Amino acid sequence: MRLYSLLFLLEMVGNAAFAISGVMVARDHHMDLFGAVLLGCTTACGGGVIRDLLLGQIPPAMFVNPVYVIVAFVISAIAFTIEYICKVNGTVTSRLDKTKGATDRVLNAADSIGLAAFVVVGYQAAAKAGYASNGFLCIFVGVITGIGGGIMRDMLAGQMPLIMRKRVYGVAAIAGGIIYYICVRCGAAIAAASIVSIAATILLRFLAIHRRWNLPSL
Repeated sequence: MRLYSLLFLLEMVGNAAFAISGVMVARDHHMDLFGAVLLGCTTACGGGVIRDLLLGQIPPAMFVNPVYVIVAFVISAIAFTIEYICKVNGTVTSRLDKTKGATDRVLNAADSIGLAAFVVVGYQAAAKAGYASNGFLCIFVGVITGIGGGIMRDMLAGQMPLIMRKRVYGVAAIAGGIIYYICVRCGAAIAAASIVSIAATILLRFLAIHRRWNLPSL
């Protein structure tokens, strides 16, 4: 698989996963269709916008190639429609306290997949911009790409960003970036490095969720 095709595929996977996570947060806050789609698109595209601004790519990719926004919009609308139909038909209860566990599982799964994919996409974007020899910058841009949309989502929803409160969210992103850097420096193919990094990030996130790992807090 060519590098461009691989990165585009990862972007689409991350885009869809983050759009779903945005709708799940909107559901928790009982937002309407506009709010849910806005949150889904912000989560999916926010990290990429921050990445492009850091790398001096103006206008950001989402404004040059609308496929990113279109995919996020469509996925968000579909996710909202499914949730709404289930609520209206009574196939799932509308009372949040009874569905919180299921919602959290979907949110965590979507967040983990999106985070892992976007860390790799962000790293490669920095490398393609001419900073391949600067490991710190590439890792930083990868992490920002992964966590940026989620931070913007949580701020719009009026809640403390997930990265600052539980389940080693930011640590998983940093670990994924470092692992990708090590794989590339050891001569691994981009595809292999991507698979290893994504798998490690998702594994760390799921272990943290399952075992309730958290950093010390005040």
